[in-house]
Amino acid sequence: MSATDSLFALDSAAHGGCPSAPCSPLRVLVACEYSGAVRDAFRALGHDAMSCDLLPTDADGPHYCGDVRDLLDYPWDIMIAHPPCTHLSVSGAKHFEAKRMDGRQQSAVSFFMMLARAPIPKIAIENPVCIMSSMWRKPDQVIQPWQFGHGETKATCLWLKGLPKLRPTNIVEGREQRIFKMPPSADRWKERSKTFAGIAAAMANQWGGFRQANVKDQAQPENQNQPSKT
Repeated sequence: MSATDSLFALDSAAHGGCPSAPCSPLRVLVACEYSGAVRDAFRALGHDAMSCDLLPTDADGPHYCGDVRDLLDYPWDIMIAHPPCTHLSVSGAKHFEAKRMDGRQQSAVSFFMMLARAPIPKIAIENPVCIMSSMWRKPDQVIQPWQFGHGETKATCLWLKGLPKLRPTNIVEGREQRIFKMPPSADRWKERSKTFAGIAAAMANQWGGFRQANVKDQAQPENQNQPSKT
């Protein structure tokens, strides 16, 4: 088995994802992603995943280079969205007054909420610690890279609709603030925004099997009502 196959193996014990039987392929939209990290994690498991961003994709694969609003009325099963955090993250609080005066922050909040209210049954929105916790609601979950095999710290908030919380897959030592300490460079912003491979794999393994899990859960009450075989 290759390293890629091992990374995305369907291991329900470790990842809480699909059982050994194949899951029905899901239509997955990964909004505001150009790296292809989350898209390719889902595609490695056989799902019909597409990324979307105003920038071209960094990795070959299905990608819409344009406004995500062009795609929201397609019958997606899941959307995982990474709305821009530049005008929302509390790390840039010293600039908030100027961003409110010229409307940049209001525009960013409106874009975030447009994604949150999209007509898609299962939605995960990812952002760092930001003002949406007070402007809208607190996130359902805050995860760290070290819970998914990367010995680093980068608090990531998840707002979830119709999806379970991610379960840690590989808690490791190391609490390096690599992203925060990165020196200025032309590609620094790209590296800071890319989803960690371990987190992308957990999303695909755990949420990619969620349709099949729902079907089994819905069938369970009928089984419980059957007379016992004694």
